[in-house]
Amino acid sequence: MDVEALLHSIPPLAVYLVVGAVVGVESLGVPLPGEIMLVSAALMSSHHDLAVNPVGVAVAAIIGAVIGDSIGYSIGRRFGMPLFDKLGQRFPKHFGPGHVMLAEKLFNRWGIRAVFFGRFIALLRIFAGPLAGALKMHYQRFLAANVSGAICWAGGTTALVYFAGMAAEKWLERFSWVALLIAVAVGGIAAILLRERTSRMIAELEAEHARKTGEAATDPV
Repeated sequence: MDVEALLHSIPPLAVYLVVGAVVGVESLGVPLPGEIMLVSAALMSSHHDLAVNPVGVAVAAIIGAVIGDSIGYSIGRRFGMPLFDKLGQRFPKHFGPGHVMLAEKLFNRWGIRAVFFGRFIALLRIFAGPLAGALKMHYQRFLAANVSGAICWAGGTTALVYFAGMAAEKWLERFSWVALLIAVAVGGIAAILLRERTSRMIAELEAEHARKTGEAATDPV
C-alpha cells in the first residue's frame, strides 16, 4: 500500500480523535508531540483529495487543549508543588528541577499571560495546567487564558499550515520538492535552536540553584 492509499484509508473522525487525545494528554502534563500531531493533521486537511476538514482539526485540538489543561490544573491544585518533585525523580529529562524553576520563573514574570502564551511554548505547554493549579491561580482567570490560548494556538496553527499546504501543493506542481525540503529544514533548525536556548536557560538556573544551595550549606549557623 502506497502513502496516498494509506492516507485515504484513514477516517477523518479518527484523525480528529487522535489530535484531540494527543493534545489533551500533552496539556495534562505528559510530554507528547501535540504540536507535531496538530501540524500533521492540518497538513492532511490541506490535501484536496482527503476528507479531513481543517475546522474539525482545529476544534478537536481546542477541545483537547482546554480539557487537558483543566485536568492538569485540578491535579496540580490537589497535589501542589511536591507533585513536581516526584515527577522530577521519575522523569528528570522533562520535569527536572531546572525545567520546573524555568516554568515557575516565567509564571512569576508573566502571571496569567503565561497560561495564554504557554500554549505556544513547548516547555510551558506541559507545565501550564499543573503549575497554575499548584500555584493556586484563580480558576476563572486560568480558564479564560486557557480557552483563548487554545483557540489562538490551535486555530492559528491549523489555518497557517492549511493555507501553506494548499499553496505548496499548487506551487509544487510547477517546481520541485527541493524548496519544500529546504523549508522543512529551516523550520527544523529553528526548532533545534529554540530547544538549545531553553536547555541553556535550564542549565543556568540549575547551576545557580546548586550554587545557592552550596552556599547555604556552608554558612555557619
